Amino acid sequence: MALAFDVAGLTEYLHEIFPQVREDFSIDAMDESGLRMRLLTAERHLRPGGTVSGPSMFTLADCAIYALILSRLGREALAVTTNCSLDFMRKPVAGADVIAEARLLKLGRVLAVADVLMYSEGQAEPVARASMTYSIPPKR
Repeated sequence: MALAFDVAGLTEYLHEIFPQVREDFSIDAMDESGLRMRLLTAERHLRPGGTVSGPSMFTLADCAIYALILSRLGREALAVTTNCSLDFMRKPVAGADVIAEARLLKLGRVLAVADVLMYSEGQAEPVARASMTYSIPPKR
């Protein structure tokens, strides 16, 4: 399926519909195979001990997959998460950005299924893995 946006266009659209996360994420790359998004790690994303919190990594996974789906559907902001499974595999590097590598497994008429691997910047081993299903609203 062809991309509905380039990185700049998708970033602009995300900032329009979710201005509250403008300072938290950036899209590093996007193509037919997937999307790479970065959590711009700041103090508000850290848990005691200085590592990135689980809720921050969930949000990164959710936003990356949402952006990936929008990259195919276009200006369809009403797709919603219906299921999530998230595995935390190792401790993120303290203070490092977290990189999400998302790929679309299925894009149907009603549901989209995707997964994401998350890495601490500069590290080869993933820190977490998520699988999510989204409901796609019917065409109006």
